[in-house]
Amino acid sequence: MEHVDPTVFRLAIFVLAIFVGYYVVWSVTPALHTPLMAVTNAISSVIIVGGLLAAAALSSDSGWVAKGAGVAAVTLASVNIFGGFMVTRRMLAMYRKKEKPKPVAEAG
Repeated sequence: MEHVDPTVFRLAIFVLAIFVGYYVVWSVTPALHTPLMAVTNAISSVIIVGGLLAAAALSSDSGWVAKGAGVAAVTLASVNIFGGFMVTRRMLAMYRKKEKPKPVAEAG
């Protein structure tokens, strides 16, 4: 039995995860959007902690790879969190009651 190269195996899993994620996200109903965004923000906060740990790695061998990956993870997760909060805020604004304008009293 031939063995599959681990890099090819991981790349195949990554590509499958992209397809599954795409179809799962686009099949979510609008009512579930806000709770899912909250979970996504929580996951991204864990990624930021891991990215900060990787960026602070003190390894002498190829430490720049870990630091670069850590900086990239922190940057991308920060953008994801900020965007998630903006989208959640916009979604919640859709459910607010609109205030009726009050009539202006005329001075006479």
